[in-house]
Amino acid sequence: QVQLVESGGGLVQAGGSLRLSCAASGRTFSNSGMGWFRQAPGKEREFVAVITANSASIYYADSVKGRFTISRDNVKNMVYLQMNSLKPEDTAVYYCAARINSYYSIYLKSSDYDYWGQGTQVTVSS
Repeated sequence: QVQLVESGGGLVQAGGSLRLSCAASGRTFSNSGMGWFRQAPGKEREFVAVITANSASIYYADSVKGRFTISRDNVKNMVYLQMNSLKPEDTAVYYCAARINSYYSIYLKSSDYDYWGQGTQVTVSS
C-alpha cells in the first residue's frame, strides 16, 4: 500500500514558478516509478513527467519540456516537480502517481499507475 500526498500548489502569475511536492508512505517507494499528471477542467488527465525508481530515466511531455523538472529523494520518500516559466495553459489539478515494483521502465499512461494522490490545484493567471 502506498499513500501519496501532494502539496505546493497555488496561484501564480504567468512566468512565475512553483514547486510541487509529493510525500509517499510505504516501503515500496524506492522500487516505484513516479509520475506527475494534470487535469484541467473539462479535459482528460494528461501525462506531465515521470522518473524511474533509481532516477536513471526521466521523461517529459512536450508541453512542459525545458520548463519543468522532476526529481525524487528515496531517503525522504519524496518526489518533486519544479515548474518554471508557467503559462496559463498549465492551470490544472496536479496529481502524483506511483507504479510499484517498477524499477527501470518509463510509463506514460494514467492506467499504468497503481496509486494516486488527491491532487493539488495550480492556477496561472495571465
